[in-house]
Amino acid sequence: MEQVEFLVLRNLLHNEEYLRKVIPFIKGDYFEDPKQRMVYEEILDFIEKYNEPATKEVLCIELEKRKDINDENFKDVVHLVTNLEDVPAEFNWLCDTTEKWCRERAIYLALMESISIADGQDDKKTADAIPSILSDALAVSFDNHIGHDYLEDYEQRYELYHKKEERIEFDLEYFNKITKGGLPNKTLNIALAGTGVGKSLFMCHVAASVLLQGKNVLYITLEMAEERIAERIDANLLNIPIQDITDLPKAMFEKKVNSVAQKTQGSLIIKEYPTASAHAGHFRSLLNELALKKSFRPDIIFIDYLNICSSSRYRAGSNVNSYTVVKSIAEELRGLAVEFNVPIVSATQTTRSGYGSSDVELTDTSESFGLPATADLMFALISTSELEELGQILVKQLKNRYNDPTVNKRFVIGIDRAKMRLYDCEQSAQDDILDTSGGGQYDDEEKPKKSFDGFNF
Repeated sequence: MEQVEFLVLRNLLHNEEYLRKVIPFIKGDYFEDPKQRMVYEEILDFIEKYNEPATKEVLCIELEKRKDINDENFKDVVHLVTNLEDVPAEFNWLCDTTEKWCRERAIYLALMESISIADGQDDKKTADAIPSILSDALAVSFDNHIGHDYLEDYEQRYELYHKKEERIEFDLEYFNKITKGGLPNKTLNIALAGTGVGKSLFMCHVAASVLLQGKNVLYITLEMAEERIAERIDANLLNIPIQDITDLPKAMFEKKVNSVAQKTQGSLIIKEYPTASAHAGHFRSLLNELALKKSFRPDIIFIDYLNICSSSRYRAGSNVNSYTVVKSIAEELRGLAVEFNVPIVSATQTTRSGYGSSDVELTDTSESFGLPATADLMFALISTSELEELGQILVKQLKNRYNDPTVNKRFVIGIDRAKMRLYDCEQSAQDDILDTSGGGQYDDEEKPKKSFDGFNF
């Protein structure tokens, strides 16, 4: 290990490209030898002050000024500095070796600190801090991306504009229209609906359709048991009314499930947590465990549903209002989507006033208006007695970062509650829907007409 530390110090002096790349990630604590640590501290101090690499002469002068070094140690440190010769090394190998050393030292120091905390030797930190200390150490890496240079990186930007973004498609035409072909990765998508309207049904249907696309699906439930969610997906995929599943002979049930398995290369994992007990940290641990034990990495995650998750930043029962807690949960889930490069789909309840409304608005979001501020896509699922008789449910766009939310602002989809399915309606059903926002009635394809009669131009 001392050879690596000596290699690092030598190249910090003589290789400016290496210096600029690694200096943000190296800490003085990584050096076990106090003399090497002193040399590194002087190198770091010089570059922070003058933005130039230090020299041997500079180091010797600065080291002599230190008050924490005696004559004998000073001679040893000067001897160390004089031996830091310029010996060329392959740049990529040098960076990889330094990154590995930084990670190993970070993990070792984190373990020592965690043991100290566990033994009660640290008065400032509790055992709750140990997971974050270890995760920070495991995350040590050299990330050289420090931002997009607008003028220099135009080629990269142009290629991005013309690159087809990977999306999770719906099997529902109008949902693909409003999202420009499906849900992109790193997004949070929310369905807003009252109790019993069909939040879980919507998520179960989309989960089933994504599975049939050959994708991996993770369904996290905090409301119903794993078996109840699986039962709803069975009704959808096996084309059997949910009340008739228990009457199906085992041989026929097995045959139908095997038939579904032959249609897809994907997997569906359903994980249940007790209500209000799990947060993004638990979901992150689950994802890491699934990757380790089952080599399972989801293409999309469903969380049923957001309001009954907990926040990793605020403890249950703490004196924090619901606006802050729900906004925090939404931010943490969106952060999880970005971290694992997947879309997350969840749901939320309407307020009491929005429950019976046939025209739900963003303001009808229960508990926190911070949720729609965080979501990338938010839409309301609306059911009335008239729609129920027609076997339909109304969808209204509330927020849309993928497309113009005024186009196809409202549309209907068919619903088969017995088989837990959604389906496209005929176009004539869409033509009957009028949108009155903007001061006049107009179809999905038509904007409100404004009159300027009487004005002089």
